[in-house]
Amino acid sequence: MIQAIAASVIWGLVLCLLPGSRTRKDHSILFAAIAIATALSLNVDPIFIAGDQALGGRNLLDLSANILMVVGIYFLSQAIVRAAEIKDAPVRRGRRGLLILGLVSAGLVLAFLRIEAPVSSTRFMLDYGDQPAAAVYSAIQFVYIGVVVGVTGYVCVRFRRRMVTSYFRVAFALIGIGCSLALVLVFAVLGMDVAHLLRQQSTMEQLAAVYDTSFVGAMVFLCAGLALPPVARRIVRRAQLRTQAGLLENLRSTWEKATATRKDGRLAAPAAAIQPSDPETRRLHRMLVEIEDALLMDPATAKLLDETDFQTLSRTEDYLASNQDPQDFRAGLGRWGRTKDPSDR
Repeated sequence: MIQAIAASVIWGLVLCLLPGSRTRKDHSILFAAIAIATALSLNVDPIFIAGDQALGGRNLLDLSANILMVVGIYFLSQAIVRAAEIKDAPVRRGRRGLLILGLVSAGLVLAFLRIEAPVSSTRFMLDYGDQPAAAVYSAIQFVYIGVVVGVTGYVCVRFRRRMVTSYFRVAFALIGIGCSLALVLVFAVLGMDVAHLLRQQSTMEQLAAVYDTSFVGAMVFLCAGLALPPVARRIVRRAQLRTQAGLLENLRSTWEKATATRKDGRLAAPAAAIQPSDPETRRLHRMLVEIEDALLMDPATAKLLDETDFQTLSRTEDYLASNQDPQDFRAGLGRWGRTKDPSDR
């Protein structure tokens, strides 16, 4: 039941990430979410039984799901760290991470081969966790996950206040909480492994309750933090488009009045001359510049404008001043909410 709930939460994250996948350059978070969601789905009892039987009923699906999980956790962590850091991580660091991931995957395979697990089991560690090899198998996976999420949580806490937008700061706070709960989960699993070897049934039951709570909590907070930026970005973008459309409509009559005598130096049309692919803010900026140029070159033009026109100009200036330059805006999205001041580190 817990696996099914967690898998549903992660698949929900995937659905939140899909709408912007065509325009997003970095798909690491999407791919990592799919890998983790798939790993959790494979551990849902009906899916596991059917899949493992197809593989021979030797619990190979458990091994596959665990390897997929550590791969997903690694790439998810890398995406979050890249988003938080001011500069991209060096290639050497990425290679080192991939090397460690490869060693962890190999360790899982070697430990799994030493476990005597002849019958397919949906409760793998409960049924076979009294074997030292099974404890090693579990420890390799969860120690690695603990180190990765620990580093990720630290990065989120360290860089949260430097995020440009408020929803990125909230997102990193949620991810930090999720990473903290994931660490609780790791310690609970390691404690259960030791208790199983020592045959301390009561301790295992107590830690199992901690495991269930922290597992669901970690998934919910991590997914909420990862889903917030793309969802908030789409909401903000729609609000911006509505504001821009209103400003363009109101500014058109002002632009017509101010540039009526300077048709040789103005746009052929206020809203259609610029290529449709260009941001709407460029249209506003171009029209505003032409109006200001007309007023500067011929102060008498101001007599053609009324109070409503000047209010429209003021609102347009305020809107453009409160928004980044289009080039900077796109760069900020590509870096997934990088920090405000590159020198502040």
